[in-house]
Amino acid sequence: MSETRTLTYGKLVAAMAMWGGTWIAGRVIAQELAAPLAVASLRFVLAGLVVAAVMLASEGSIPLPQGRQAWTLVWALGFFGIFLYGLCFFFGLQRIPAGRGALVVALNPVVIVLLAWLLGKERMTLKKAFGSLIAFAGCLTVIGNGDPLALLQGSVGLGEWLIIGCVVSWAAYTFIGWQATGHFSALATTLYASFTGATLLGLAALVQGDIHPLAWSWRVWAGMSFLAIFGTAIAYTWFTAAVQRLGAGHASVFINLVPVFAVLQAAVLLDERLGLPVLFGGLLVIAGVTLATLQKTTLEKTT
Repeated sequence: MSETRTLTYGKLVAAMAMWGGTWIAGRVIAQELAAPLAVASLRFVLAGLVVAAVMLASEGSIPLPQGRQAWTLVWALGFFGIFLYGLCFFFGLQRIPAGRGALVVALNPVVIVLLAWLLGKERMTLKKAFGSLIAFAGCLTVIGNGDPLALLQGSVGLGEWLIIGCVVSWAAYTFIGWQATGHFSALATTLYASFTGATLLGLAALVQGDIHPLAWSWRVWAGMSFLAIFGTAIAYTWFTAAVQRLGAGHASVFINLVPVFAVLQAAVLLDERLGLPVLFGGLLVIAGVTLATLQKTTLEKTT
């Protein structure tokens, strides 16, 4: 029996709350460990195992990618969506608060809209353009910690640049994932990306050294478990199900809740307090993203 629309909405909101919580878990891990890449790798190994179990239960088998193009897509997904994003995420959170980082990454949908327009896959409308300008103004305010001109003046630190790297890597992952839909199911895409990304992160962790899992605190283990089970396996599965039920455009609007949940959870769990200018910038980002992405759009595959 298919679930009710109300239950779908409930799972979608819960998934956004879990994604908001990944910033708190990531901040805890990044603050406790100077070398967090081993945790990042184990996160996606565990997430991949959970997704594999779901695939076996729902699809009955786990097919391997076939052909050079498919394997290229698999490793590209792992590199941009897991490895590069993970590097920017953890090392960025060593330097800036979780809530502020989440507000910057809220710009993701607008960046994707702009790239889709530049690549000729979506039309640009006045509403999209205006929403994008508002979101960028807000993002500059958040990046500059209240000063929208800080980026232009060169006074933005490494932490902010790393979080911007999260935006860039996720945009790349989104477009590669779109190409992958012609080869893999949504669950298979997450599975392949998790394992290839975990492999790359594991190799980087070996190069980085300082891997002592027995010395990790319970907070690190709890954070990694949350990231793997709730922030990756469950949240991605529920979001994918919502996209299938409601449509990509409708479901994607809910992503604007992620920074809201992140800021609230950071305030409660980490005692983070963002200044009013940063919060105002965050509101501009969310408002601009909502305006730019509210209308459902589709990517037209080109050959």
